[in-house]
Amino acid sequence: MDPLNGEGQDALPPPPPIIPPGVVPVKADQGQDSPPRKPSTPKRVPMARPGLAKRGQPVQLLTNHFKVSVRNVDDYFYHYSVVIKYEDDHPVDGKSVGRQVIDKLRQTYDSEIGNKDFAYDGEKSLFTLGSLPQVKNEFTVVLENTSSNRAAGNGSPRGNESPGENERKRTRRPYQTKAYKVELNFAAKIPMQAIAIALKGHDTENSQEALRVLDIILRQNAAKQGCLLVRQSYFQNNPSNFTDIGGGVLGCRGFHSSFRTSQGGLSLNIDVSTTMIVKPGPLVDFLIDHQKVRDPFQIDWGKAKRTLKNLRIKTSPSNTEGKIVGFSELPCNQQLFTLKQRTGKDSNGDFDAQATEITVYDYFVKHRNIELRYSGDLPCVNIGKPKRPTYIPIELCSLVSLQRYTKALTTIQRSSLVEKSRQKPQERMSVLSNALKHNNYDADPMLRACGVSISSQFTQVDGRILPAPKLKVGNGEDFLPRNGRWNFNNKKLFEATIVDKWAVVNFSARCDMRNLVRDLIKCGNMKGIQVDDPFVILEENHSMRNAPPPARVEDMFEQIKSKLPGAPKFLLCLLSERKNSAVYGPWKRKCLAEFGIVTQCIAPQRVNDQYLTNVLLKINAKLGGINSLLVQERMTKIPFVSASPTIILGMDVSHGSPGHSDVPSIAAVVSSRQWPSISRYRASVRTQSPKVEMIDSLFKPSGSDDDGIIRELLIDFYTSSGKRKPDQIIIFRDGVSESQFNQVLNIELDQIIEACKFLDENWCPKFTLIVAQKNHHTKFFQPQSPDNVPPGTVVDNKVCHPRNYDFYMCSHAGMIGTTRPTHYHVLHDEIGFAPDDLQELVHSLSYVYQRSTTAISVVAPVCYAHLAATQMSQFMKFDDLSETSSSHGGMTAPGAIPVPELPRLHEKVSSSMFFC
Repeated sequence: MDPLNGEGQDALPPPPPIIPPGVVPVKADQGQDSPPRKPSTPKRVPMARPGLAKRGQPVQLLTNHFKVSVRNVDDYFYHYSVVIKYEDDHPVDGKSVGRQVIDKLRQTYDSEIGNKDFAYDGEKSLFTLGSLPQVKNEFTVVLENTSSNRAAGNGSPRGNESPGENERKRTRRPYQTKAYKVELNFAAKIPMQAIAIALKGHDTENSQEALRVLDIILRQNAAKQGCLLVRQSYFQNNPSNFTDIGGGVLGCRGFHSSFRTSQGGLSLNIDVSTTMIVKPGPLVDFLIDHQKVRDPFQIDWGKAKRTLKNLRIKTSPSNTEGKIVGFSELPCNQQLFTLKQRTGKDSNGDFDAQATEITVYDYFVKHRNIELRYSGDLPCVNIGKPKRPTYIPIELCSLVSLQRYTKALTTIQRSSLVEKSRQKPQERMSVLSNALKHNNYDADPMLRACGVSISSQFTQVDGRILPAPKLKVGNGEDFLPRNGRWNFNNKKLFEATIVDKWAVVNFSARCDMRNLVRDLIKCGNMKGIQVDDPFVILEENHSMRNAPPPARVEDMFEQIKSKLPGAPKFLLCLLSERKNSAVYGPWKRKCLAEFGIVTQCIAPQRVNDQYLTNVLLKINAKLGGINSLLVQERMTKIPFVSASPTIILGMDVSHGSPGHSDVPSIAAVVSSRQWPSISRYRASVRTQSPKVEMIDSLFKPSGSDDDGIIRELLIDFYTSSGKRKPDQIIIFRDGVSESQFNQVLNIELDQIIEACKFLDENWCPKFTLIVAQKNHHTKFFQPQSPDNVPPGTVVDNKVCHPRNYDFYMCSHAGMIGTTRPTHYHVLHDEIGFAPDDLQELVHSLSYVYQRSTTAISVVAPVCYAHLAATQMSQFMKFDDLSETSSSHGGMTAPGAIPVPELPRLHEKVSSSMFFC
């Protein structure tokens, strides 16, 4: 028998029967393998708040919500759809000209439109306060000096044909003027009263639309100042807001703003926001920086085309703007085009035109008298069309400011952006106050017409500080974390494992291996972990260092098979790169999917006692140990959870990073096991179609079997919890927005219920469903204090929803920057938690994270789901899929392509905390 495929020592008892005797399985009414359809009308809606919690030490806080008062509640917004065409009825493509056209329309036809102010979204929607006087609203608008690449009026060389008839018509007016036809068609009437109704907790389509109009007014205000708009954030063209993060990319600081309905009334939420932009300036400098080459002659032009496509440039000396389409196939001094020149008048008095073939280089040097220093041997930039190019020498091109960079950042760029975007609480408050004054919203004519005024004062809220839960460690010792932190100095782990039958492998990392192993054994003994001497320390063969990563891993496993006396239970793997090691994914896949070996990867730089302790915490958890436990968990005194078998689920979907948005999404669900423990978890991970947020593999019936995630986790809970089925299921769902709450309640929860019924028709567990959101813009501050809010801070009033059950919690100690609270939304609660008990459970679940000795910012099951998805996504090289995709940057529709399946974990590690 292959030693690597040996059976585990302690096999779990067999799973319960899939279908109990006498029970007929429920059949799905659509295809066998598809999840249940969404019901036509939502069966469930987010629950109402049952009351406010009271436990904890009261604390006065400030928040970045600014009170908004609305006086004209009896008025109506009128919504008009906007159609903009050229004179010849061709639709205008592109968004850039829309705002210019509508601004000019308002100036030109002020009396015809009843002197009304507009709120225009820059695309298809325009709003007015009260209706326009005319029923039919059609206008002709003339713009002067519009920069457009539809016509090459700057004397730049075109390709082999002259502009078409329509192009000539549009450019015939003097001074490059251009005419547009505009239609404003009535679409809807929105009562401002809907905002007042929303403040009572009744969200309607009208209230959402009315708030959208107010948001559009703010966006329009920013657009008039020349800002870059990204959803509900805006970014000013101010170099003091730029920070260089390398590779030709800048971090650009701006502001998010959105109107929110809350218990305290309508408020404006303003926060600091950051996006990435390409570095403005000479195009060639950007490419050298971005591709990390020494000079322009080393540039990869295929890669450059992908990076630059659709970015805008200014050309010198004419200072006209154009959009990059691509590059010429030949260098500037070889690329020919047809130049048409007037040679004099014929007998009829018309000008004769002579066509000559000329290179782009000669045209600019000889006809335009422009000196070109290095462009001759480089491709030209095309700002025309692929089949009708307009070529410009590259040294005459400069990137325009405020253009988003949407490709994936490198690890170094990402860490640089995070580091340079941090702001201490007091600094953030100061920046937000200044932004509010600078924007001077009270002077905006549209807001004034609506009777909207915005306070300049941060809203005051009542917070409470929950006490940290007591923890239990080894030797029966209890201790109380201070400021959300603790350590294992002179302490032993609660349940320490034995590290035996193990080996060390080194993928060319520079490290004193023998000292590392000696110090690890010594540190382990101090923490109560018995670490035996390793079987062997294996070094990578020198000849394999530059081989493909899977080959390097395969070669290392050949060494393991030949030099070990039997199958190892654990492998410590040293990598030379701390982040993004090419070996990491293939190594994890080999160990966890093929052979079922627990493994820990490290890339040691400074090895000290703290570093080794952190490594041992992860090793202990992966091998089945527990580092620390809640005292309440040990004493089975957690309300509801300890009294009745309860499984806790953490659910998350990870999508491709920017620039890799068409790689498969990864759905991960972790579940608690060995009830009444709430500190032990296992994970199940699947791929699904790109950008699909709803998990589609929770319940996957096929005949008499179910291959879904939930069945797998329920059976594990049953076998690890003394053959008990959970009476209660608590679900923490990460990463969904408020617009998706009904889908989580009526699609995902239905799938979980179906999976339970499929196992036992008569089984009816109670469900509590909570969404955890980190991607929001609410922050809390301590008045007159430079520090972040203390760990355990919870807020469930004033800035929370007027009806729905939500609260903010800062469970962790924010050491750097400004603490971002987690926003918890309790959508459904059949278990019947009191608000105090539920908040304490959420707080406690931030202290059971086995990888560190700190409270974390979100409940551990959610964090584990994210870790499991991230680690298993490394099993397959999805980035290659993205690079070869024809639609770089996105798919036509979610679910449009089948996705490769992830390999399943080996049974020996499938129930382990491999993700720790």
